Amino acid sequence: MTELDAETLRDYYGAFSRLEASGTSPIYTSWAAGVSADDDVIALLLGLPRPKRQANLLFAAARHLGAGEGTYADLRDWLLDHWGDVRQLMLARSTQTNEAGRCATLLPALSRSPGPLALIEVGASAGLCLYPDRYSYRYTVTEATGTEFEQSTTLDPADGPSAVVLDCQLTNTAVPERLPEVAWRAGIDLNPLDITDADQREWLTSLIWPEHQARRERLLAVASIAAADPPHLVRGDLLDTVESLLAEVPAGTQPVVFHSAVLAYVDAEARARFASLMHSRDDVVWISNEGAGVLPETPAQLEALGVEADGRFVLSVDGRAVALTGPHGQSFTGLPQA
Repeated sequence: MTELDAETLRDYYGAFSRLEASGTSPIYTSWAAGVSADDDVIALLLGLPRPKRQANLLFAAARHLGAGEGTYADLRDWLLDHWGDVRQLMLARSTQTNEAGRCATLLPALSRSPGPLALIEVGASAGLCLYPDRYSYRYTVTEATGTEFEQSTTLDPADGPSAVVLDCQLTNTAVPERLPEVAWRAGIDLNPLDITDADQREWLTSLIWPEHQARRERLLAVASIAAADPPHLVRGDLLDTVESLLAEVPAGTQPVVFHSAVLAYVDAEARARFASLMHSRDDVVWISNEGAGVLPETPAQLEALGVEADGRFVLSVDGRAVALTGPHGQSFTGLPQA
């Protein structure tokens, strides 16, 4: 491994601490900052394949195996003592965080699509984001200055309030008027997870950040909804599988292909090919909720708008950036449109 590899990994963990974890997880903020300055732990991570060096995977694996949620010094000692087990788990597992809270930031786009909808999620994990019509939503509208000027608005499914309520702060956009009508739903993943399997459900729980107890409780409630009507999940690569699923979409429905925090784990060439494929399908609504640098066209769009993502995701519809979103679905800030 070269010093350039090490420096890249140090920079990645430093950025994770400053931009992703800061303000939402003090433990991960401290841990990631610690890793970024720790040559011994960096050396261990460099012994893993590049896609397996992510902070979320390292920290989830450590916690899954029993590491305490204390200081970085405590974590460091534990990692050095248990690295063999941590390494084995990191090689076997993936960061398949299935955050249903992101449905709250997908809903403004989904509600504008003519229904009934046929949903296809790329990188579906256990498919928990395939049920946007079965969750309740509580939106608080704020001005761009952060001043609240309207009480929270709640949207419920047609058959009444859901056991799952997703909270989201909206800025520079209106509250969605309705939940989507979903006629058909399916997902693609390299390793689909079965939410009814206790071991796989426990791994999803470990992927939730330490301080986020409400998200853990929500996962259990969401799991009950999904388990009552398990999603149609297909094992496969996004480029090889999405068109075969599109061919299964029922007549009279609007196909919607969407993904959240998925394409960052695909190489740049595959991302570009996938974007080209989506642009070629005039019959499909394509909703992307990814990091600012993931899609080829997004950085230039943000620059033209004079906008910094500051660690937030970018929600794009048919390749055009329309909002900045909180990574766990906690906020939606509409972008100005030409």
